[in-house]
Amino acid sequence: MHPVATDALVLHAFDYRESSRIVRLATRDLGIVSVIARGARSTKSKMGSSLDLFTSGVAHLRVHPTRDLHTLAGFDGTRGRPELAASLARFRAASAVAELCLRFGKEDDGGLVHAAATRVLDEIGAAGESATGIAGIGEAGAAGDVAVASVALAGAWRLVAEIGFAPAVTHCALCHAPIPDDAPVTFIHRAGGALCADCARTSRGGRTLPPAARATLAAWLDGDAVGLESDADSRAHQRLLREFIEEHVGDGRPLRAFLAWEEGRHAPATAP
Repeated sequence: MHPVATDALVLHAFDYRESSRIVRLATRDLGIVSVIARGARSTKSKMGSSLDLFTSGVAHLRVHPTRDLHTLAGFDGTRGRPELAASLARFRAASAVAELCLRFGKEDDGGLVHAAATRVLDEIGAAGESATGIAGIGEAGAAGDVAVASVALAGAWRLVAEIGFAPAVTHCALCHAPIPDDAPVTFIHRAGGALCADCARTSRGGRTLPPAARATLAAWLDGDAVGLESDADSRAHQRLLREFIEEHVGDGRPLRAFLAWEEGRHAPATAP
């Protein structure tokens, strides 16, 4: 057992026994880790309120090299992100992103997930300032929800790219020929992305991806901020992302928080 202090982000937490909590953290130095915060629920604990969902801070860990569950000795919160709970749109999007990080992140990732998750959660918190917080009520609220979905999708695709599963969008996933920018394509998840016209004719299944949608996806994968125009656009992109993740990095278990986000329901991030 050795002590480690590292920047960390709370992605999931649940009560354990009478006074403790099990917490999943994305950390800068150790990747995704599970920790037990003993006594965190006690009224005398200094950690309790600092372990709120989506809080950033410095985690003081006692690392057990031969175990998957480490000990959280302390947590100094530095940013609480209450804005993510200010609207259902933000909370759903943040929960979906957290679920992706938990499901596909791993220990010793060089801080990749911590950096990506911190960035996208901050972007979600700043997006959709005009949202009412109630999906579907008012034009301002709808526009805010689409803005939130845009930044969440961009961040999620960046994460997918960072872990090495970026789809082909500018070149054919099979023959690697360049695809004209103005050409609609067949996007086949199993093949790894967009197909040129010749390869699409000999392949089964897939979705037609219009030029505008492909350009948006390419921009997101390059790290550019591109907004969507409508709720229909955001739902189409949510479906595309979910199907791609399920094909390439899924393990057969449903992405509950992601599905809740896609369907407009409320659900917290689920533990992997």
